[in-house]
Amino acid sequence: MVSSTAALLLGAVLLVAQLQLVPSRPAAPGDAPGQPELARRAATLQGEGREGAAPNGSAQQLPQTIIIGVRKGGTRALLEMLSLHPDVAAAENEVHFFDWEEHYSQGLGWYLGQMPFSSPRQLTVEKTPAYFTSPKVPERVHSMNPGIRLLLILRDPSERVLSDYTQVFYNHVQKRKPYPSIEEFLVRDGRLNVGYKALNRSLYHVHLQNWLRFFPLRRIHIVDGDRLIRDPFPEIQKVEQFLKLSPQINASNFYFNKTKGFYCLRDGGRDRCLHESKGRAHPQVDPRLLSKLHEYFHEPNKKFFELVGRTFDWH
Repeated sequence: MVSSTAALLLGAVLLVAQLQLVPSRPAAPGDAPGQPELARRAATLQGEGREGAAPNGSAQQLPQTIIIGVRKGGTRALLEMLSLHPDVAAAENEVHFFDWEEHYSQGLGWYLGQMPFSSPRQLTVEKTPAYFTSPKVPERVHSMNPGIRLLLILRDPSERVLSDYTQVFYNHVQKRKPYPSIEEFLVRDGRLNVGYKALNRSLYHVHLQNWLRFFPLRRIHIVDGDRLIRDPFPEIQKVEQFLKLSPQINASNFYFNKTKGFYCLRDGGRDRCLHESKGRAHPQVDPRLLSKLHEYFHEPNKKFFELVGRTFDWH
């Protein structure tokens, strides 16, 4: 009698547990298990992280800010400059949680494990430039934290295309593999090859519209990547204000390295520059082809300016 009663009680408990696990909406294709409950799970993980804090009070926490892109827009420079602030803890590597299924399927616990240890007063930041152009990422980020602050750094679209090509070209050179000239990618049957992926990544208005379906523009701060290269301090000041950080980064934290041709960082008496792979010279491009490139981006750029309510000094 006792055993049958116990079995009935156990069955009731299991039934209740199953009912609580039913998602609030049907899972969409590509959703990780429990994705509709992501925000609640994120809050739980944050609490658990603090409970298991190290003796000095530091713990891993989910990012409150993500640098979402754009590829070859200056994301590494932005992260390094932002890391000068004592209240910022930055993930060292590109995490690719929201855009790579093999990572996303492992859940927020895995994502939390990729974050640096930080104190309660610090802001955790991660950057993965591929997020900006990945269609499924905005909804996934919103499901984790609809109040997150997003940083987007953009450059002149034509220059970004050339940087994109240059990076892949040098990757092949290092592996001693041949790689076609940029003209072979940009031109197809005498016309601009609009199927070239690097061109698509520079259609900023298309990708931003996808993000604006889930986040208001006030949640996305756009950093002018060209100005960041020429004069970094004013741009970083704007980022500090957007993230509600106290003004800790100073003009003295930057100095122009004539040998490298770009600004380097000075942090507590220690000088450091970006990796030698940054700031590489672009390939020589026929001026007529460059003009076609500028023409191609003219209308998309206008649409982007209208979308964000500001202009940029692009061709």
